Amino acid sequence: MTSARPEAGAPLAVTGLGAACGLGHGTAALLEGLLAGRDVFGVLARPGRQAPDGSSRFLGVEMPDPPSVLPPRLARTVGLPGLAAAAVVAEAWHEAGLDAVAPERVGLVVGGSNLMGRDQVLAARRYGDRPAYVPPRHAHAVLDTDLCGVLCAAFPVRGFAHTVGAASASGAVAVLEAAAAVRAGRVDACIAVGALQDPSWLDLQALTALGAMGSSRFADAPGRACRPMDADHDGFLYGEASAALVVQRAEEATAAPCGLILGGAEVVDGQRGPEPDTAAQVRAARLALEAAGLTAADIDTVNGHATGTPRGDWAELETYRTLGLRHARINATKSVIGHGLAAAGAIEIAAVLLQMRAGRLHPTRNLDTPLDADFRWVRGEAADHAIRRALKLSFGFGGINTALVLGAPDHA
Repeated sequence: MTSARPEAGAPLAVTGLGAACGLGHGTAALLEGLLAGRDVFGVLARPGRQAPDGSSRFLGVEMPDPPSVLPPRLARTVGLPGLAAAAVVAEAWHEAGLDAVAPERVGLVVGGSNLMGRDQVLAARRYGDRPAYVPPRHAHAVLDTDLCGVLCAAFPVRGFAHTVGAASASGAVAVLEAAAAVRAGRVDACIAVGALQDPSWLDLQALTALGAMGSSRFADAPGRACRPMDADHDGFLYGEASAALVVQRAEEATAAPCGLILGGAEVVDGQRGPEPDTAAQVRAARLALEAAGLTAADIDTVNGHATGTPRGDWAELETYRTLGLRHARINATKSVIGHGLAAAGAIEIAAVLLQMRAGRLHPTRNLDTPLDADFRWVRGEAADHAIRRALKLSFGFGGINTALVLGAPDHA
């Protein structure tokens, strides 16, 4: 389902959701905060997030400490990405009723790479002058696959487990890979995790120097700084996030579906860095629509990648124009929770499905002067809207472009 060729077949069901972000832990906190357009932005405060000499003032969103899910002995050796992943998988597992599925028929795909940047910087600071004291577990704890090990130790997943890296599209690619595994019959249920990417101040400084991360214009007003698709945008703001989605065949679902995956696609555009490519975005969307047996005219809701970077927003806006999406309602989840990097695609897919269930769309914060006022942006406050078919776009550095078409359970 992740190749450039669309794959036809019966829709797949998402039967469980788990979420964590600055709005709180759990899907109820995510939905409530999104619909309220709650302001959770501020100066990042976790150790290792600001330059040691005090020269930085990076803005963004940090979540409350994850709830205790892992056994204490295991939890003591796990970093923030692992603790958050365990919490969201526990929530999704329970909702999907995965205890009814044989462990050998459950798979796991973790979306994300280079997840432990902050831990690496803190370890260098702590052990740089006494390397003999580096804990042996550091050798595997900083690997992305450690999340697979932690989750498979905590939950009865015995089918397969691996990670996928696609930069900011990692969470979406994890969902596509999970769908492909279920469709191919490798497993009966597959958990897709958008992993919390835990950047250090060095990572944030590089993203700022690259021109991707803001905000200099609103440095003293964090709540106004994240402005996807607004004329005053000046870059994205990082937001801690993690999410889990359980994918099953609709006819074998162990719980009532939250929504359906009608089609999906991933294509690359040959760019190494952050340069957006409208043509490839359009191609991914059209392939996903083809896989779903739909056209852009059938889409009533778009949840954009919409980061707030000027080049990215303008390229994505041209994608909307080319596809002919002026009739659809459009919102940008990053305006409320920040950019989750590796987790962004997964938590934003979860956000679409939660809005589908609620019959309401969350507002896009700070959309005071839209880049194109002729689109049906959701602005100011939440709007009543019954999502039938939604288009979710996610893009990543390295020329990665993904699209998923999501459907209401009773409107395939």
